Amino acid sequence: MKSLPLPKGLEEKNKDKLIKEDRIKKEKNTSEIYKKDGSYYERVLEGSNVIKDVCIDNELPFNIPDSWVWVRLGNVAEILRGGSPRPINKYLTTSNDGINWIKISDAEKNGKYINSTRERIIKEGINRSRFVKSGDFLLTNSMSFGRPYILNIDGCIHDGWLVITKYKIAYNREFLFYLLSSNFAYYQFCKNVSGSVVQNLSIDKVANSIFP
Repeated sequence: MKSLPLPKGLEEKNKDKLIKEDRIKKEKNTSEIYKKDGSYYERVLEGSNVIKDVCIDNELPFNIPDSWVWVRLGNVAEILRGGSPRPINKYLTTSNDGINWIKISDAEKNGKYINSTRERIIKEGINRSRFVKSGDFLLTNSMSFGRPYILNIDGCIHDGWLVITKYKIAYNREFLFYLLSSNFAYYQFCKNVSGSVVQNLSIDKVANSIFP
């Protein structure tokens, strides 16, 4: 049976709910960064229309080769938040065909890769979580926020993770890991986190970070 589309009002309501929960990125204007007369400018676009040009020299702490460009991470990669099926105990399984349930405790403190998980969930949990693939990057988004890991496994992530995917058009995997591990990245994440006690990184804040 062919499914019917949601009424527009209900579709927008569901979309607003997902944005509020930081499950999807809020639609916004795109931008491109260019150099002119020794300074860098960001051109903000709405479709093909130019809204404004802004000098961003104060955001750029070092020079890059002329053949490189500065970009907002969200313009060259997809950034998404994890989700947790609840109650989680209902979805956990010991079956060998279960889906890897990737938790922060599966990552070594000073490690680079996530190679295995201690727990798995049933396949029905995928629709209530975020499925990620080997080669994707995970970022811790609370407490010790901004710590990057490279996935060597497929699985699902909870809402304590952000995933960075579809980045290969712009970045080599090793170089992106170096960038995300840098003091420059951490400074931007610290500047962009919200919350006075438990600090959190959101999709938009990571997407707005600028990198060569």
